[in-house]
Amino acid sequence: MTTHVAGERASLRWILLHLVEEYARHNGHANLIRKSIDGVTGD
Repeated sequence: MTTHVAGERASLRWILLHLVEEYARHNGHANLIRKSIDGVTGD
């Protein structure tokens, strides 16, 4: 995971990469919750 230091300017590349990482992480969490509720895997 990339870390941004406070006070530094974030590049567009860093922002986009961070957004993709966060989206994937939260999407994975939602998938785990869904699997625990309905028991169906995404295969």
